[in-house]
This record gives sequence, C-alpha cells and structure tokens, in this order.
Amino acid sequence: MTQNSFVQKFTPEETKAVAELKAQLPEVLKTAFKSKEPEPYSLWGISLDKDSSDEKLDVLLVKFLRARELDLEQASKMLSDTIAWRKEFKADTILEETFDESVFGGVGYIHKNDKEGRPVCYNFYGELDQEAVFGDVQKFIRWRVQLMEKGVKLVDFTSVDAMVQIHDYKGASMFGRSANSKQATKEIIKIMQDNYPEFLSTKFFVNVPWWGSKIFKLIRPLLPEATVKKFVVCSNDELIETLSQSIPVENLPVVYNQGGAKDAGSDVAIKSEHKTVDSAEGTSSEATPASTSIEYKKEEASSNNKKVVENGENKDQENNNNTAEQAAAPEKSASTVDPDTTETPESGSRKAEKKPAVAAN
Repeated sequence: MTQNSFVQKFTPEETKAVAELKAQLPEVLKTAFKSKEPEPYSLWGISLDKDSSDEKLDVLLVKFLRARELDLEQASKMLSDTIAWRKEFKADTILEETFDESVFGGVGYIHKNDKEGRPVCYNFYGELDQEAVFGDVQKFIRWRVQLMEKGVKLVDFTSVDAMVQIHDYKGASMFGRSANSKQATKEIIKIMQDNYPEFLSTKFFVNVPWWGSKIFKLIRPLLPEATVKKFVVCSNDELIETLSQSIPVENLPVVYNQGGAKDAGSDVAIKSEHKTVDSAEGTSSEATPASTSIEYKKEEASSNNKKVVENGENKDQENNNNTAEQAAAPEKSASTVDPDTTETPESGSRKAEKKPAVAAN
C-alpha cells in the first residue's frame, strides 16, 4: 500500500502513465547520454531506476507526464532532454559554484516556508542595477539556475512537491530594460519551462504598478486556466493580509514585516534580509536567491499551452524592468512562467476567503 500522500492522489490514468514511463527509463537514459547501455543517473537525489520501489520516483515522473498532458512519448522526450541539458550545463554541480552576493543578493532568495511546508522564493524586479546583474548574461543564468536548484533541494517529494514564488515589482519601470536583461529573461524562461516541470504551487504578484495590472489583464485570456489559478495579484493595501493567508506572518522576510512592506525593494532592507537568510539557512540550500525571478512560470501543459504561456510571459516580461523569471514552472507550468510550474491540487486553493484584488496603483 502506498505511503506517499502525493502518490495516493494520482488518478488511475496517472498511475498507469507513471508505470509506463518508469519502464522506459533505460531507453530514456540511453538517449540522454547517447550510449548503447543506460548509465546510472539520479535526478534531484532520486535514482532513475526502472526497478526502484521508491515512491519519490513516481512523484518526480508524474511531473514530466503532467507537463505533457500524460503523453508518454512527449514526457519521455522531455525527461531525456532534461538529463542531456543537465549534463551539458553541469547543473548537477552548480550548487558548488559561488556568485557575488553584492550583485545578486538583492535580486532573489529563498526564505522559510508557507503553511504547507513549501519553500518560498522571493524575486525583486525593481531598482535593479541592470549592468551589474545582467552585464554577464551567462553568469546571471547560472545564478538563476543555482537558485532554482537550491529551491528544488528543499522539495522532498514526500511531504513537499512544489514551491511558492513571490514576485515583487516595487520600483520596477515599464521602460529602460537593457538588451542583456531581455536576452537573459528569454533564456531563463526557456530553461525553466523545459527542465523544471510542476514545481510551482502558487505565484504571488506584489507591489504591482498600475501598468503591470493593465498588462496582466491583457495577457490573462492567453494563459491556460490552470496557470491563472496559480496566480494571486495582491492589492497594495492588503499585501500582508493576503500573503499571511498562505505564509505565516512570522515567516515573512523583514521587507514585509515590522512595517517593512512600505520599504520593500530598498537595497538596505533586501540586503539585510538576505544576510539573515544566509546565516539562518547556511548551506541547507534554502538560502538561494530567489528562484525567482524568473520564475518559472510554467505549468505543465501541452506543448501548445506551453507556447501560449511562454508568449504571454515574454510579453509580460518585455514590459517589466525585471529579468527574472518565472518561472512559471515551468514548462508548462506557469510555474515557472515559471519553472517554476504546473498544475497542482493546491493551485486553486490559494484563493483566500477574501479574494485579493488586482493592484490599482
């Protein structure tokens, strides 16, 4: 009898698809490594062994299947491509790399958990030094991927299977994005969508300027409903009230506590908070610059929905002075646009009793 709560929630179709994908793992590995025999490989600490009885493997595999609407062939290809990308990008050792905290520390970080134990990633898009952050596009991309890997490391696939993303646009400008920031955004969104399916539970948009609300209203019809369900746009006057319905007030970073909401986005507040995260979480990998930014917005969706989300995300990003994310899950997940990423039972539950209104200012 299954003990994993996520496996218990699989539909009969998902259970069948997971068993079929597991049986294909040897071929998936041979294709990924271009070898005649499958090479042993562990993804996020889980061995991709077709004979494994570890239910965490089932939870991992269903993410790729949901991202491709249970299409076995497409899910197998996505998994194989992800493994090949990780080998080329050296993603499995990226946590060993170091990045200048004075440059990236205020762009994003992971801080504590929501009420369900999911890690929360904070991404800040306003008042960025674009030359410092995006001057070296590839360095930014590696930083962003490391941040995502730090977040995934906190997902145990037993009690937690996704992350929460907070996108803060305080001080963000509608104009003035550099060519490098646009390139970095485009590349990171693709990476998250292609390689981090179903990792987005909910994405909160806070301190959204008036033009951001307008843009969201314009692109909303283009996004899959499953993706939209993961989005919560907080009104500025109910920011703490809305966030605290999902995240314990004591777990919110300094910029949103102790009257800090009005100071969110200030270099002093952000850097101070980041240091707090580092000292508290150390090497636990919780302290990662927010998966941010780029969240991953991606929900696992069919390839068609995926294209729609990516296009919508790009439009949104093009109008923001931010580079991050999304992450929306994403692959399909808006998780991503985020990699962040995909449809999960929790998605719809984020609507609090008092439904947050779209920011008007």
